[in-house]
Amino acid sequence: MQMTAYVAMLFALIGTLFLGGWTASAMLAGKEERLAFSERGHLAVTLLVLFASGIMLWALVTRNYGFYSVLSHVDNSLELAYVITAFWAGSEGSLLFWELSMALCGAIFVFTPGYKSLSERTKAYFWIFFFVVNAFFLLMLTCWVNPFLSAVPAPLDGKGMNPLLRNPGMIFHPPMLLLGYAMYVIPGCAALAGALSGETREWISATRNWSVLSWALLSGGIILGGWWSYMELGWGGYWAWDPVENASLIPWCTGTAFLHTAIVGSRRNALGRTNILIMAITFITCVFGTYLVRSGVVESLHAFGEGGVAMPLLMFILFLTGVSFFAAAIAKTAGQRRLGDLMSREGLLVIVAWTLMALGLIVGLGTMWPVISKMWSVKSIGLDARFYNRVCLPLFALLLLLFSACPWLGWREGVRDKRGLIAAGVAFVAALALFVALGYRLPLALVGAAGAVSCMTTAVLAMGLLPEARTRRTLSAYAIHLGLGIMALGVAFSGPYQLSVEREIAVGQSFEVGGYTVTLKDVHEKSSPHMAQLIAQLDVKKGGQLIGVVTPERRMYRGYEQAFAEVSVLPSLGNEIFAVLLGATDNGGVTVKVNVNPLVNWIWIGGIIFCLAPLFIMRYGRGKERE
Repeated sequence: MQMTAYVAMLFALIGTLFLGGWTASAMLAGKEERLAFSERGHLAVTLLVLFASGIMLWALVTRNYGFYSVLSHVDNSLELAYVITAFWAGSEGSLLFWELSMALCGAIFVFTPGYKSLSERTKAYFWIFFFVVNAFFLLMLTCWVNPFLSAVPAPLDGKGMNPLLRNPGMIFHPPMLLLGYAMYVIPGCAALAGALSGETREWISATRNWSVLSWALLSGGIILGGWWSYMELGWGGYWAWDPVENASLIPWCTGTAFLHTAIVGSRRNALGRTNILIMAITFITCVFGTYLVRSGVVESLHAFGEGGVAMPLLMFILFLTGVSFFAAAIAKTAGQRRLGDLMSREGLLVIVAWTLMALGLIVGLGTMWPVISKMWSVKSIGLDARFYNRVCLPLFALLLLLFSACPWLGWREGVRDKRGLIAAGVAFVAALALFVALGYRLPLALVGAAGAVSCMTTAVLAMGLLPEARTRRTLSAYAIHLGLGIMALGVAFSGPYQLSVEREIAVGQSFEVGGYTVTLKDVHEKSSPHMAQLIAQLDVKKGGQLIGVVTPERRMYRGYEQAFAEVSVLPSLGNEIFAVLLGATDNGGVTVKVNVNPLVNWIWIGGIIFCLAPLFIMRYGRGKERE
């Protein structure tokens, strides 16, 4: 089975290279009618990749330990849900999932109205770029990260999955990120194709659904990853500015920037080269994220380590970057309008975009700083979370203020609705005064929280006051901003104002944290064939009234010498109680850490709105642009 799957991938690579050459020769000969062969050919390539992927999935479900990738991530006791997720748990499987997603995206794009609206010349250039990207990923899978290696002799049991991955987040978080990365190949290749064919505006509308859905999946993957980190790692936070976390944030920043410049490009016929370059960079940074995770160039808890693909990935990134800047430079932008004043909706949208691009650049440079610093220092210098918080959080606060003001400005110049702008300003000042009166004093947290209130006020008022907000597309855009404001309010309070206490206590003893009394009521052990558990029962009271019980655990999984924490929480829209069992003491007690995290659940509530609202922006069927 391993050889069958590998041969299928090899034929997919050969077929992709042939199709790329066929399409290029058709272009040179001026015979765009041959394009139908390229389209049908890619469908055949997709079937080959789907066939190989099906073999991998079948090997996982049947626990065929003759596959080394199955042996590495599955054992006889692993639940079926996690057996399936082992498909993308490792370096090889995740790249196979990415390639499968890209191939399917290309096959689906052929049948969409957006693709059919493009000129034959743009389609031809699209396929050339698409086949180049596809061929590179197939080359990696057949040369450097072959997912179909054999384990000889095949053992009777596997090594099992890392306990940190045995979480519901594993089912959704990685595939959402990988799908987001993969789907960006459609607008990315279309942007370069439009630059070479002269259609610097049409590709935006043709690939709008792909841009929006890619961004929604990437956003959902990032937020779900934060929830996973919060619930599984036991450190009490949700974002540590880890290199692998940053790897997904960088394309999110550039992709979000594109969504805003695309509004100007499609509605106002401007920013042609800018849109091409930002979309191309967005896909390049998706590949860069893969480089960070798999090159071993930076250390991370979530990285796969060096897998022999560092140099090929780096060379491919440099190649794509050179092609993208060249395509943007030669793109024809004759007839495009000039932008309006800086203090106009066009102007603020551009400021929003460049702020997001600056954030992406800062995060990228900060992540690579241990490598960059080696140019002048023998010892690499890493940047911790304090650097990112000092530099990035003020820019995120600025974005909230820009989103608060932007809808109330005219497209070309001036204020078009003074009522809304005044209301947003009053909401900011009132929220700032209220938070100060409540005892909050940290300047950045205050500005961020007040900006979040102002952003939410603008989103709600715009839905009722602005005429264009009656369309599904615009309502969805303001719903995204509403979700962003809710998330930002949660971030502004849950991080800086988190309270944490760590104690060694015996049964019957208590301690205080943030006005809550925590009492250890019981400690007991539990075992199963898969793991041994140490469970603590903690009563949480406030003002003498019992508000709930938390039961944090310490787990020892079969085959692992390290113990893993299983946190327990008391959910609340106000203060959430977060408990971690750190270990047992010699006198029969335990060491626990209890946090009081204010408004942390607002992040997840806002995140749900933030990720679902884009689905209503997408165009369904052959409707008009304005819906």
